[in-house]
This record gives sequence, structure tokens and C-alpha cells, in this order.
Amino acid sequence: MLRVLSLSTLFPCPPRGGFGKFVANQMRAVSQLAEAGAEIDLTMINPIGLPPYPLSMREPYRTLATCPATSTLGSLTVHHPRFRLLPLIGGDSNPGRIARAVLPLARRLHAEAPFDLVDAQFFFPDGPAAALIARALGIPCSIKARGSDIHYWSTRPRALAQIRAAAQDSVGMISVSEALKRDMAALGLPEERITVHYTGLDRSLFRITARSEARNRLPELLNLTLPEDAPLVVCPGALIAIKGQRLAIEALRDLPQAQLALAGTGADEAALRALSADLGLADRVHFLGQVSHDALPLLMSAADAVVLPSEREGLANVWVEALACGTPLVIPDIGGAREVIRTATAGRIAARTGPAIAAALRELLSSPAPQDEVAACVSTFSWEENALRLVAFWQGVVGK
Repeated sequence: MLRVLSLSTLFPCPPRGGFGKFVANQMRAVSQLAEAGAEIDLTMINPIGLPPYPLSMREPYRTLATCPATSTLGSLTVHHPRFRLLPLIGGDSNPGRIARAVLPLARRLHAEAPFDLVDAQFFFPDGPAAALIARALGIPCSIKARGSDIHYWSTRPRALAQIRAAAQDSVGMISVSEALKRDMAALGLPEERITVHYTGLDRSLFRITARSEARNRLPELLNLTLPEDAPLVVCPGALIAIKGQRLAIEALRDLPQAQLALAGTGADEAALRALSADLGLADRVHFLGQVSHDALPLLMSAADAVVLPSEREGLANVWVEALACGTPLVIPDIGGAREVIRTATAGRIAARTGPAIAAALRELLSSPAPQDEVAACVSTFSWEENALRLVAFWQGVVGK
């Protein structure tokens, strides 16, 4: 029996159930393997960062403080110890505070039933924290990189030093794409210890609904009524600058018949609404707010294309989810984009400019591929396969 203690700061807890859903999907699949008889025992720790008073009385921290010490995800128990968060100024020092907060719990659980491995689901701040915990327990650690945890935090010297040290301490690392693996190696992380591990996919949820049927359901489901025969472009994701919704709106100027639906909320919403009005596009840009995980597949099936002009990604789950719904992508040449868009059927890679995105969308709209052919581009993705490969990786690194 392989016993793994996994650490993830990005993970659902009762006050924020949609936070880190993709990590939860992966770990649920691992726990389901255990239920089916696999020799794996997983314990999940989700450290909760709370600032000192009086910031702790403000939202979202006030609600987050109501999180219980433990919760469940299916049959998986999730522990939620607190660590001191210093907003805006304390990011580089989070790993040490997380490790200090988690260690008493980790020591107690390890004494009850020894762990074989400490696992981190993000490289920063989780990775250096996991390395400190593993050293204290006298067991190995592994670390997963997902994108911004490398691309953003490596630009901060103190964080980069901790990333490099944790990489040296680890017995193995995971990258969500070949491109991210190359970026990690370029930072000096030992390339021979990095394994590529692609994301999973909930096939029971993200599957094809015939485009016409899905489109007919949008008024009732999302209060979205579209002009007949108008192409629909969907841009899912938090409304924040790095996601690039501004570029999708600018592209709409060159697509006079198209409608754009933004699925998400965030700090940039007011600015994006103002931009839509300034460009005379307010009647063609639809702000849907937070779209539930259950409704998102229908929205993507209804779309003629999904566009995500992000500044950076590793290999985004939503790329794979859109394709599974039979909808092609327009994305920049970032992260694992070329590992997902391998053929023209899957979509286009476009520069991060309004005109380039518009040109790519025009190509897709002028010659649409059948939904089943688009979905076939991600036929090998599933959370079950993802979990099997993750457990195999853990088994391979233990004892090194």
C-alpha cells in the first residue's frame, strides 16, 4: 500500500466549493482507484490562508474562516489547517508559513500511519512547503507544475530560489505539458526528474450536445437569446487582465455578425463592459457571470468557437473541455497549446491581437468541422487515465 500525503492550496472547501475544481477532479479519481482496490491511500491537506485582524474580518476571508477543520470529497478526507496570510506583501514567504502550520497535523497523521511520500499539487507555494514537510518527516517529496506557479513565481528572485531548492530536494516532478517541462529545465530544474502528465477530463459532463439543440436551450438555461444564425464565440474564464478578454472583444469588431459570450466574473468586468460600449459592441457582448460546471458544457456545445487569449497557461483544462464538446479553439502560442491543437480540426493558434484572433475565427466559422471530429482530438483524455498515470508516477519515484 502506497500512502501519499498531498498538499494543495488550490482546492475546494465548503465556503468555496468551485475553487481548484480541476485538482479535486484528479484527486477524486485517485480515491476512486483506491475504492476499486488499487494499492493507494491518499490523504489531502488544503491549507487555508487567513490574514491578521482586521483584514480577517473582510470578505472573502470572513467567510473562508468558517471552513471546518476537515471536509470530505467523496470518500476522501480533506484537512484544512490555517496559515497566516500576508496579502500583497507575503507571497514569497508563504511556503515557510504553510509548512509551520501543516507540520503538527502531518506529524500526527504520519505517527498514526506512516506516509511514503509528500506530494505538492503546485510548484509554488506548495512545492517548497512540501519539501520542508517531507524533510521533517524523513520521507521523499514530489511536486507538480501547472503553469503560473512556474511562469509567474520564477520572475520573483526569492520565490525562484525556493523553487530551485525544492526541485533539488524532490525525487520527481510533474509538468502538465512538454512546453512547461522545457521552461522548467531552462530555469535550472533537473530535467531528468520531470515527467509530463496531461490533464484529465470529466467525460460524463463534457460531451457533445448537438449545436442546434444546445443553442435552443441557452435562453432558459443562461438567459442568453441570440439572433438566428449569428455565430457564437464563447470566452470562459475569470475576468482578469491575464485572461485577455479585451482581445476577444476587440476581435469582434472584425466579425460583424458574431456574438461573444463571456463566462466568468472578476475585477475587469467594469472595464470590459466599458470597452464593449466604447467600441459600439455592447449589444453583441454578453456577460453571463459565473457559469456553473453543469451548464458550461452546454454553453460550449452551443458555441461555434471557444477563444481564450490568455497571457500564460500550462495546459488549460478548459481547452480540453471545449474540444470534448465538439467546439474548436482559438488560443495563443503559450504553454502546451501546440500539444492540444495538433490539427486544423482542433482550431487555430493566433497571436494575442484583436485582428489575429478575428482572422483565426473567420477561418473556423467559414469551414466548420463536425463536432464529433473535433471531439476526437481529445479522445485519450479522462480523469481515470490521469489518475492511473499519477499513481504510477508516485509508485515510480518512491524509493529513489
